Amino acid sequence: MKRGALRILVGVSLVLGAGVGAPAQAPAPTPAPGQAPSVGDLIPEFETTAAVDGHALKVGFPKGSSSVLLFFLSGCPTCHKMIPEWNRAYERRPAGLQVVGVLMDQEPPGFFATTAISFPVVRAPGRAWLQSLKVNRAPLTVRIAPGGKVEDLQLGIVDPIRLGELFRR
Repeated sequence: MKRGALRILVGVSLVLGAGVGAPAQAPAPTPAPGQAPSVGDLIPEFETTAAVDGHALKVGFPKGSSSVLLFFLSGCPTCHKMIPEWNRAYERRPAGLQVVGVLMDQEPPGFFATTAISFPVVRAPGRAWLQSLKVNRAPLTVRIAPGGKVEDLQLGIVDPIRLGELFRR
């Protein structure tokens, strides 16, 4: 009887993650298909406007330098949690790494005056453009290789170590 109870206790412990060698923290979730671009997808250069001053811009992915796109919504509480982390990663970015925030919605009046954002921000060219890239959730951090191929990405809150990996040279 004791032996049977021990087996049940060990089984329950393993199911609940209390077993020896259980990870201390679950890995960040991988985006489900359709929620975000996939590694290997191509993001073409695009024309847009700067979010703060409205100047026309072209965002491209030139050979010889990597890029990171930061997709966010002004009304998203989870995005608001990521902005300070993105700011820190942007301040420590390696030379030659292009970082661009992509605002996916229309911000409320005073958003940029009350929200400290260190990295440049552009407006998404439109909902159809976001859908063509399979960007359906935010926040989304996407590392892009020279030429526009998605190299790595993370959906949701990203811990500082993982964010450092995404911002590497």
